[in-house]
Amino acid sequence: MSAFIFNELNFDNHEQVVFVSEAKSGLKGIIAIHNTTLGPAMGGCRMWDYASEALAVNDVLRLSRGMTYKNAVAGLPIGGGKSVIIGNPKTDKTPALFEALGEALERLGGRYVTAEDVGTSPQDMAHVATKTRYVAGLGDNGDPSPYTALGCFVGAQAAVKHHLGRDSLEGLTVAVQGLGHVGYDYARRLHAAGAKLVVADIETQALERARHELAATVVDVDAIYDVQADIYAPCALGATLNANTIARLKARIVAGAANNQLATADVGEMLRQKGVLYAPDFVINAGGIIKVCYEYLGKPESDVEAHVREIGDTLAEVFARAGREAVSTSVVADQVAQARFKR
Repeated sequence: MSAFIFNELNFDNHEQVVFVSEAKSGLKGIIAIHNTTLGPAMGGCRMWDYASEALAVNDVLRLSRGMTYKNAVAGLPIGGGKSVIIGNPKTDKTPALFEALGEALERLGGRYVTAEDVGTSPQDMAHVATKTRYVAGLGDNGDPSPYTALGCFVGAQAAVKHHLGRDSLEGLTVAVQGLGHVGYDYARRLHAAGAKLVVADIETQALERARHELAATVVDVDAIYDVQADIYAPCALGATLNANTIARLKARIVAGAANNQLATADVGEMLRQKGVLYAPDFVINAGGIIKVCYEYLGKPESDVEAHVREIGDTLAEVFARAGREAVSTSVVADQVAQARFKR
C-alpha cells in the first residue's frame, strides 16, 4: 500500500476515509464515504479475512464508490459508503466488536449508515445498534438478501427479453457462481421459473442442498466459466469478469448479484464485442439497499417490492440506450448514475 490514500488504485475523490480501531474488542476497520450529494452515505459492513491492509483499503474504496452509483440509479435519497472489518467472520466475531463499530459510526454523526453485508448479519447489526442509531437491517425482517435476489431475477427476465427475445426463462440454463444468501434465493427463483441450474461454490453443504432441492448440476468453482449456458450469474465476490474468463465464457447474458463484477472498466466493452449482454451489477443488485433504505427512512415496507421490480424497467432502458449508442451497458449505467449524483 502506498503512503497516502489518495494514491490508492480505487480512490475516486472519496469525501472521507476513516480507519477505526478498538484494542479491547480487537476491532480493525475502515469506513469509506464516497459521496453524500443525494443524502447520507449508506452501504453495508463487510467482514473479511483480508490478506493485507492494502487489500482491505482498496476493497472498501471500490465498494463505497459502487454504492454511490447503485443508490443513485435506484432513485434513493442516499449517498454511497461502505465499511469493512478485517477479521475472520467465522471465528473472530464478538458482540464487543460490533459495539465498537457502532461507537465509531456514532462519532461520524450520521454521515454514514451501515447494514449487513458479506460476513455480517442482522444479529451483528443489532449489536451495532446498541451504540448508534446509524444502522439498518435490523429485526426479524432485517435480512435484505431476498430483495437483492428478487431484483436479480427481474433483471434476468429483462435481459432475456431484450437479448433473446423471450418472455420466459423456461428451459434456459443458468450458471450460478456462489450460493450464499442471495445466490441461493436467486437460484431458487430461477428454478421455479423453469431454468436449468449449473452451480459452483466453495461450500459443499450449499452445493448438496442445491443438488437436492433445485435439481442443480454441480461443477468445480473454476469450471463455471466453461459451462454452456444462456446466463452466467456471478453471485460470489467481485472481479470475476476479466480478459481470461471472458475468453472462456459461453453464456450470452451476464446477470448476477456480485458487486464490482468487472475486473477493469474496459471489460464491459469486451463483453459487448463478444455479443454478451451485461446487466450492470450496481443496477441489478440494488434490491437489498432499496429494502434497507426504506426501513431506515421509515417508509412502508409494502412499497419495497414494487420499487425493486422497477430494476427490470431500468435495465431495459439501459440495454436499449446502449444498443442505440453502440456502447457498453456499463458505460450507460455509469452515465445514468453520474447524471443524478454529480452536481
